[in-house]
Amino acid sequence: MPTTKIVVIGVGSASFGPAILGDLMQCERLQGSTIALCDIDEQGLGLVTRLAERLNREWDTGVTIEASTDRRDLLPGAEFVLVSIAVDREKCWRQDWEIPLKYGMRQPLGENGGPGAVFHTARNVPLLLDICHDMEELCPDALLLNFTNPCPRMTLAAHRYSEIECVGLCHQIGMGYNIVGLVLGEDLGFDFGLESVEGKDERELYWAVRPYAEQIHATLDIKAAGLNHFTFMLDIRHGQTGEDLYPLFVERLRTFTAPIQPLSQRILDAFGVFPATGDGHLSEYVHWVHDPQTKPWEKYHLRLYDWDAAEENRDEMWHEIEGMVEGGPIVGRVKRGSGERAIPIILSVLENRNSYEVAVDIPNDGYISNLPDGAIVEVPALVSGFGVRGVGVGPLPEPIAALCRTQITVASLAVDAAATGSEELALQALLVDPMVNDIDQARALLDEMVEVQRDYLPQFTRRC
Repeated sequence: MPTTKIVVIGVGSASFGPAILGDLMQCERLQGSTIALCDIDEQGLGLVTRLAERLNREWDTGVTIEASTDRRDLLPGAEFVLVSIAVDREKCWRQDWEIPLKYGMRQPLGENGGPGAVFHTARNVPLLLDICHDMEELCPDALLLNFTNPCPRMTLAAHRYSEIECVGLCHQIGMGYNIVGLVLGEDLGFDFGLESVEGKDERELYWAVRPYAEQIHATLDIKAAGLNHFTFMLDIRHGQTGEDLYPLFVERLRTFTAPIQPLSQRILDAFGVFPATGDGHLSEYVHWVHDPQTKPWEKYHLRLYDWDAAEENRDEMWHEIEGMVEGGPIVGRVKRGSGERAIPIILSVLENRNSYEVAVDIPNDGYISNLPDGAIVEVPALVSGFGVRGVGVGPLPEPIAALCRTQITVASLAVDAAATGSEELALQALLVDPMVNDIDQARALLDEMVEVQRDYLPQFTRRC
């Protein structure tokens, strides 16, 4: 069986690294291949490497494991490079949210959209481009699968500032399937073990649906398109019969007896399409959720990211990983899989499977006819020996396309600012963002963020 070499950069994280390692090590087609693990965190890399060695022995995969804190040791000969990177994630994200708030910018999340995302972009783009430039030298034909957020901005940076073929991947489309599966559960024959949905909050409902995710995906066929974290369901059908389920979904949604995605429902009322992402990420891209007088985050039940809980959860995951390294049972996402699409895409390219992916982030090439070519869009795709090629979906509803075009402009400015170190472009990215209302506040925010995050934003060395 032909072997391949896969490099995973950012493997020393408690969440992504061990989970993607489990995917790779359980893939029969990759037995005998080389899996190269890289992270600048020596301790995290060491633990994940030891876990890989244990899995290799006990699962008899015959994999060659390489590990280094220097990716240049690992990249030669790579056919696929998987990247998920972040530096001081919770610390910086908290600053991305708290400092704009001082200037009257109350963001829903501040990760992928809104003013916080300008700085998130600026921190990560140089890191990704350094990887791309090393790949140009050491493995120029390798396919880069990017999981780093903001996903479309990282993917745009790779395409605009390097020669590396890059595909952005995100599992958020799964939320769309969960929403439709939840609303149509009885019609589709699912018994989620809920005597009633009344009195249940949204989080309880999704935990009830989650074990059925694979069955829901097999039963439904959803065509969604737009931008990452800002996609819209254009078609909902039964996967086996081809029946159009969109009218039934809307009908059941109107009478659903538990609160579910209230912002998305308002968008459906106004524009005739339902978002595929869930309100949390959706709210990062629209200008109807940050007014301090009306407090729409209360009306739509939008929760902030819990940075403290995330740090505690990461500590718990490391404890779990240490237990596996020391001989405890293989558990969690290492055993059950990451839910990411890296392995299916890798296999489809290697074996020319002509497989279908429900969502990838790639440069628009007429796939969405009323969005500009070259912009990073999220669309379905076919994957083969040719690589990843988008499926044309036609136009989005024009008002939705207009919202997307604004975000495309913000993303383009933010990427160029991050890559070139131009504070002028960074200011413009802030001013085009629909959550920024005042030029002076934007200027003051930029000045403070560049100063507070100077260690993370070394490219900004001058004032515009």
